[in-house]
Amino acid sequence: MKYNMTTAQGAKKPFSEVIKANIGDAHAMGQRPITFLRQVLALCTYPELLNDNKFPEDAKNRARRILQSCGGGSIAARGVLAQYPLYSAALADLGAVQINYYLSEERCWSLDVSELRRALNEARQDCCPRALCIINPGNPTDGCEFHSFKKVLFEMGPKYSDTVELASFHSTSKCYMGECGFRGGYMEVINLDPEVKVQLTKLVSVRLCPPVPGQALLDLVVNPPEPGEPSYATFIKERTATLSDLAHKAELTEQILNTVPGISCNPVQGAMYSFPRINIPERAVKEAKEKGQAPDMFYCMKLLEETGICLVPGSGFGQREGTYHFRMTILPPTDKLKILLAKVKEFHQKFTEQYS
Repeated sequence: MKYNMTTAQGAKKPFSEVIKANIGDAHAMGQRPITFLRQVLALCTYPELLNDNKFPEDAKNRARRILQSCGGGSIAARGVLAQYPLYSAALADLGAVQINYYLSEERCWSLDVSELRRALNEARQDCCPRALCIINPGNPTDGCEFHSFKKVLFEMGPKYSDTVELASFHSTSKCYMGECGFRGGYMEVINLDPEVKVQLTKLVSVRLCPPVPGQALLDLVVNPPEPGEPSYATFIKERTATLSDLAHKAELTEQILNTVPGISCNPVQGAMYSFPRINIPERAVKEAKEKGQAPDMFYCMKLLEETGICLVPGSGFGQREGTYHFRMTILPPTDKLKILLAKVKEFHQKFTEQYS
């Protein structure tokens, strides 16, 4: 979708470009792809390259193994891999009930067990809760206290490890890979009820599979180059550089936003988003309501119109009553991220003065 750079009266807007900080598409924002991943995908897509000595042998071996598992030895053959659902949309479609609970912003968006119990007890008055959904690192909050749920489950002993149903999802879209366009991911299920497993298998079987290149890419994510293989050094160098760059931009984002009066930003711990809290003057809240908008949506639209910065209002994700946030990706190149943060700082100060 192309953004109109002129006003309704035909005048140019006071910025030269729209800096998109509303989506987590790493490569679209300039992040370089990992060489080994692209080499193997190139070999899978065009197997004649297996005869080219420009490709390392471990990349060729990975490609041969993937091609051997494909029908007709072609990556264009159809495979099977479960798809990742949008939880809220899936629940609404099934007529199920979504139970919301709040994370603790004061403790870097960590899980508050008492808050979880509150939500659970309240929900039991109207429904029978069946599942707990946890996204880690958090989206949009980016809180990160990683624990392997599978490991913890088995540490609890047979009473739980033999009975509690656990489903885990992962994808190639985030982390150092950033391969959003390939749509690759996996699901692991433990202790799934046999009758439910039959229905799950049936559901997967009647759907088209995700793109096979995405499945091949996922194979590489869980089977990266190993020490001693020719691609290992380059792979580690690129992965380290990508993660270091993300860490630097995360720290930069937190530091700069926290210098702005009226904005508070928790540390960006584990993903590619910041979710700062913003103070919105009462006059702005009133005007937003008169326009039929959530106050943070009103704020974000003003920001877009005046600066070309595109963010996502926190009201789109759910937040405590009376608090306002926006979600911002940290993916733009460092020089452009500095420009973005400077514009947000300038806008917030101007916005606050205008509506105070």
